[in-house]
Amino acid sequence: MEFLIISGMSGAGKSRAADIMEDLNYYCVDNLPVALIPRFAELCMATQERYEKVALVMDVRERDGFADLFSTLDSLKNMGCTYRMLFMDADTATLIKRYKESRRPHPLAGNGTTMEEAIRQEYELMTPIRARADYVINSTGLTHGMLQQRLYSLFGGDQSKKSITVNITAFGYKHGIPLDADLVLDVRFLPNPYYEEDLRQKTGLDPEVRNYVFASDVSREFMDKLTDLVDFLLPLYIEEGKFSLTIAVGCTGGRHRSVAVGYELRNHLLEKGINAVAFQRDIEK
Repeated sequence: MEFLIISGMSGAGKSRAADIMEDLNYYCVDNLPVALIPRFAELCMATQERYEKVALVMDVRERDGFADLFSTLDSLKNMGCTYRMLFMDADTATLIKRYKESRRPHPLAGNGTTMEEAIRQEYELMTPIRARADYVINSTGLTHGMLQQRLYSLFGGDQSKKSITVNITAFGYKHGIPLDADLVLDVRFLPNPYYEEDLRQKTGLDPEVRNYVFASDVSREFMDKLTDLVDFLLPLYIEEGKFSLTIAVGCTGGRHRSVAVGYELRNHLLEKGINAVAFQRDIEK
C-alpha cells in the first residue's frame, strides 16, 4: 500500500494537488490527525486492496502533531506500507495575493499578527517537513494545467501521458444550444437534405443523407478546415488540463446535417487515436 503525504504552505496549492491526485486514482483525505494515521492504514489494508494508493493532506493546522509525524510515518513501513512526501511551496507575495482573493483567514493570523508575519511563522514550522520531502513544487506562476503536468510526470506512471475524451453532440438550433458545449459549430450553411422528399424522413446516420451533405465542395472543404482546427486545438486543451471537450454541431432540426458532420468528425478523431463519442440530442424530435 502506498501513501503520499501532501503538505506545504497554506495557499500553495495542496487542495489543487489533491484534486489532481484523485484523478490519478489516489484516495485523498484532508487533515487527518497524525495519531490516526496508523489506524487508518490498518482499515485501508483490511479492505483487500481497495485502497492501494492514498494521499493525506496535512498542513499547519496539525502543528501539534508534527513532532510525532516522522515516527508515525516510520511505523507505516513496519506495516508494509510505503510513503512519499510532496511539499507545496510558493513565494510570500503569491501566498498573500491568494489569501486576499479567497478572503479566508490564514491559520496563524489573528491577535494582531499580520499576514506576512503569519506566513513567516508557518514557514518556520514547516521547515522540518520541507527538509524531509521527496518532492518540492513551487506553485508560483503555475497554472492548473502546469501543476497537473508536473504531478502526472511524478506520479502518473502509465497515466503520465494525458489524454482527452471528445464528446460530439448533434443538435437542432430550434431546440436550443447544449448548455455543456465548449465549442459550438453552426452547419446550417450546408446543403439541407430536408428539402429532398426521399431524404426528409431519414437522418444523418443514413448513408444517403451523408452522401448528399458531402457531395458539395463547400462541405468537403469545411470538413478539412474543421478537422485541421480540432487537430490543432486538442493538444492545447490537453496541455491546459482538460480531460473532456464537448463539441456541439448544430443545424436547424438536429436530424440531418449536424448528425452527418458530427459522425464524420468522430470518425476522424477515432482514426487519430482520440477517444471520441457522438450523440444525437434531437434526432427524434
